[in-house]
Amino acid sequence: MYKFIFALIGFQMLGLFGAFIGYFIGSSIDRARIYGIGGVNPLSNARRQKVFLETTFVLMGKLAKADGHISKDEINHTEQFISKIGMTESHRQVAIQQFKRGADASNEEINKILDTFLDACGQTSQLKQALLMYLIVMALADNNLDISEEKFLEKIAIRLGYSQSEFKNFVEMILNQSRFSENVPTSESSVTEAYKALGLNSGCTDQEMKKTYRKLMSQNHPDKLMGQGLPEDMIKVATERSQEIQAAYDYLKIHRAKI
Repeated sequence: MYKFIFALIGFQMLGLFGAFIGYFIGSSIDRARIYGIGGVNPLSNARRQKVFLETTFVLMGKLAKADGHISKDEINHTEQFISKIGMTESHRQVAIQQFKRGADASNEEINKILDTFLDACGQTSQLKQALLMYLIVMALADNNLDISEEKFLEKIAIRLGYSQSEFKNFVEMILNQSRFSENVPTSESSVTEAYKALGLNSGCTDQEMKKTYRKLMSQNHPDKLMGQGLPEDMIKVATERSQEIQAAYDYLKIHRAKI
């Protein structure tokens, strides 16, 4: 409200420049009125962590049942995922409970859960990206993304504010990053996979590659993600992503140095 009032006052006093300054001042006042001084949502990290944990596993449950039923392999993949990231026992119980809840949830319930997530965590692009990353990693646990899973994930991505092309690029990046999870491959096709892991093509410059690498590393930085509300015992996936991005980047640096 105040941004329009101050923009009008500014316009009357200084023209377009004054309108711009007034709008900026008014926006700051509006944020302060809603979120307090500083314009930061006072929602605690503990609350964000709770919402993130619950949302992740509710959606994993729905994802597992995207084709109409949950297979034993999908249950095993979920249990392996929980064990792999080393959850505390209390979080493990919540994860299992929410997974079951998601498997039986209606589309309307899923939309409400996403509304809650966006209200709590939607201000930070890193948490939205982390949620989508967890779901894609889970869907690719069997190295295959079937049509029903892809359609479900795409709907989630769009609700989180991503375009269809951004979603497809994100899936391709994560799929190719996972190929650098252990030993760095040495086949010729690995060069293509490394570029895809960074979301780049072979025509990029060294500067573009470095800039993209730094951006990806920043997005997956454990301390930054925990500071924004990612539960500490769910940080392992982001850490692995960072290691895979590092491996792909190092591989490309060596490859490009030989050209």
